[in-house]
Amino acid sequence: MGFRCAVLKAVGAFCVVISVGTASADGVASTSSGASLAFNSALLRAERVQQDGLASLQPERLIKISTPLGRKSVGVGRLVTNVSALNAMPKATGGAQWRCLSEALYFEARGETLKGQIAVAEVILNRVSSSRFPDTVCGVINQGTGRKYACQFTYTCDGRPEHISEPAAFDRVGKVARMMLNGAPRQFAGGATFYHTTAVNPRWASKFRRTARHGVHLFYARS
Repeated sequence: MGFRCAVLKAVGAFCVVISVGTASADGVASTSSGASLAFNSALLRAERVQQDGLASLQPERLIKISTPLGRKSVGVGRLVTNVSALNAMPKATGGAQWRCLSEALYFEARGETLKGQIAVAEVILNRVSSSRFPDTVCGVINQGTGRKYACQFTYTCDGRPEHISEPAAFDRVGKVARMMLNGAPRQFAGGATFYHTTAVNPRWASKFRRTARHGVHLFYARS
C-alpha cells in the first residue's frame, strides 16, 4: 500500500506533514470526500502556521534566511542614493540591530555625504558577513568595547556618554540603516571591512588595499 503525503515547510521549526488516502499497487489512488476535506483543512492550518512564523521574525532575520548561500553581499532591497528621495521616506524604526547600526552611522558619519554614510554601513555589514568578525551588527560595533580606546569604533570606548543631540541627523541615518538592513545592494565601499577618516593615518592603512573614498572617509580591504 502506498500513501500520498504533503510536506509544508515554513520557517525554523515549523513543519507540517500530512498523509491522507491510500494507493493501490497499480498507482490508482482512492480517497473519500471526508479525507479530502480533512486534507484541505490541514493545508489551511499549515499555511496559518507558516504566516505566523514569518510574521514573528525581525526584518533582518528575513533578509538573512532569504539570501542564497554563498552570496553574502548580494542585496535584494532598494538602494536610495538621492538625498531628497531619502528625506521623503517615512521615519525608520527597528530592533536592536537597527539601533546599533543607526547609532554607529550617527556617531561615525552623520556629517558625511549620503554615499559615504551608505559606505560606512556597508563596512559594518561586510564585517557581519565575514568569519573574521562577530556575526551580528551589534556584535561588530561593540567588539572590544570595555577597553578604553582599544575598540573597533571609538565612540563606544572613549569614556564619553553617547547622546543624540541632532534628532534630524539621527532620523536620516536611521533611514540609511533601515535601507541597508533591508538588503540594499552594497555598491560604494568596494567590499571594504575597514575605514578611517583623513584626520588620522593608522599604520594598518599601508598594508591594506584602498577600495574607495567618500568625503573624508577612506575605505580598505585586506587584499
